[in-house]
Amino acid sequence: MTHPYEEDRDMKALKRHNDMLGFVADAEYGISASCPCGGRIINKVSPEPKYPTDFDTFPGIKYFTCVKYENDGLHFRQPWVFGVQQEVDKLIKRVEEMAAEIAELKDKLTRP
Repeated sequence: MTHPYEEDRDMKALKRHNDMLGFVADAEYGISASCPCGGRIINKVSPEPKYPTDFDTFPGIKYFTCVKYENDGLHFRQPWVFGVQQEVDKLIKRVEEMAAEIAELKDKLTRP
């Protein structure tokens, strides 16, 4: 039988690990400024394909990746194309919201 303090310590370590996995999953939308581990994000070029049939991991494909990247699921790594596309989608949505707000303000100003 393990000591209660050891069980608590193990449970807290597992909770931190699961929280970190969630943070990484949340960070993989758009272009992240930093990795949840605290490392900075760099542009990296894939030297070889991860899987021969993968369309997005051919040699020469760009990634946004953590400086401390290890394939343990706790660090940020995202194909460049997906990150840029998501960022463009966010910007388009923001511009549309601003255009609607401007139209509303114009309507209020021109009303007698």
